[in-house]
Amino acid sequence: MSTPEIPTGTWSIDASHSEVGFTVRHLMVSKVRGNFETFQGTINIAENPLESSVQVEVDLNSINTRDVQRDGHLRSADFFEVDKNPKMTFASTGVSADGNGYKLTGDLTIKGVTKSVDLDLEFNGVHGDPWGGTRAGFSAETEISRKDFGVDFEIPMDGGGVVVGDKIKVVLEVEAVLQAA
Repeated sequence: MSTPEIPTGTWSIDASHSEVGFTVRHLMVSKVRGNFETFQGTINIAENPLESSVQVEVDLNSINTRDVQRDGHLRSADFFEVDKNPKMTFASTGVSADGNGYKLTGDLTIKGVTKSVDLDLEFNGVHGDPWGGTRAGFSAETEISRKDFGVDFEIPMDGGGVVVGDKIKVVLEVEAVLQAA
């Protein structure tokens, strides 16, 4: 697989055209979806795109699952404890070709716990925008264990299982803008 043709330089993530979303099992029968509305990040594209890097910071206070009471609970000490840990961060440690796509590896930090995670990464292309800028698109996803990051609140159900699943599917849609030299 050939590496993508993407201009080198620093790209800023355009939060208004990007999404940091997630899905988690609820009551073992359905999925709850949510996203974080406030985040920022940069992508540094190297001459060899496989030597590129990504830095992202997510405001955990901006969680939105379309339920105010649930969002408040997720901000509490039972889950993210945002008064002590207001940010979630990701810093890439490597990019590699993987089949028809790429693998983005990096350190994810939640509640002061840092773990290495692998994201399946898809490069969606580069295009000029109506304002004379250059934009690039990326899609990525991974699955993490919330318990690995100290988010281990449990409510057992009658007959087995728990109210909130452990596995969290993280889905990213990113549009980035090349910064002027």
